[in-house]
Amino acid sequence: MSQEIRLAFAHPSERADATAPDGPLDRISVRDHVVEVEIGAFQAERGTTQRVAFNVVVEVRPITDPIDDDVDRILSYDKVTEAIAAELAEERLNLLETLAERIAERILLEPQAVRTFVRVEKLDRGPGALGVEIVRSVEDLKTKPVGHHADTTPHPHVVYLSNTAIGSPNLSRWLDQLQARAEPVILCVGHNRVDSPKTGHRMSQRRVDLLALEQNAWVLAGRDDRCVVVGTRTELDWAMKNGQISVWAPSKIVLDAVDGPRSGPDDPVGLAAWFAGHMDASDLLLIGEMPPKDPPVPVLVQEIAQSGL
Repeated sequence: MSQEIRLAFAHPSERADATAPDGPLDRISVRDHVVEVEIGAFQAERGTTQRVAFNVVVEVRPITDPIDDDVDRILSYDKVTEAIAAELAEERLNLLETLAERIAERILLEPQAVRTFVRVEKLDRGPGALGVEIVRSVEDLKTKPVGHHADTTPHPHVVYLSNTAIGSPNLSRWLDQLQARAEPVILCVGHNRVDSPKTGHRMSQRRVDLLALEQNAWVLAGRDDRCVVVGTRTELDWAMKNGQISVWAPSKIVLDAVDGPRSGPDDPVGLAAWFAGHMDASDLLLIGEMPPKDPPVPVLVQEIAQSGL
């Protein structure tokens, strides 16, 4: 076996040693850290957990001052396992590549970190371990756009529109007023007036009901071109930063959420309240609906009969 092949399957610590640009740096490592997690792009991987193993090596700047046996003066192993836990809790992911990238970014935000090797492997998808390994440095972060860790995302104004509001002749004027606000606007809707098909199965019914909400989102988009249907967090972040009015299509975010909503799609107002909390919204405005119990953000109620917002 050649040296290159041996290093490709060796522990990341050996690769770190072999590829150190200016001689070996001090390193900390976490080996065979196994977590049960729901992850994967295939339908069979949804609604169930599987074992995922993490092997991480972090090269750190040498400490020139005395350590004095003080844990606060070093990059602790806990910072590595906390980075793993934080990214697993952020949202459900399809790809190990995405998870590894985000873990590396979070680790490299630590002041002592110089370079990190992150190997992530699924242990239950075949007879062996299936995974990815990446190498990232602080220099890589300098050439990338600001990552999802930076607190640059605005706090949106989430607005729930009842069917009466969607069909109101005042809709365009309401949108004018919302567009004039300083905060970005995300619209949520309920079901349309046509009953969803009944499947007789809880999981499939949930998807059907979520798709019914998305159908109504497209109905709203058809009423005004400013309303753009959006289903991913990345698209929502872009829209908020570029002044676009978004209409939330809930399926992906709800199904991918680690700490999902207690309200199902049969309670669209409660689901909108959860979404407002999930997006760290400034508030939730309900047009033509009553407020839910214990909302996570301040709630405002607008009667349809009133002329403005």
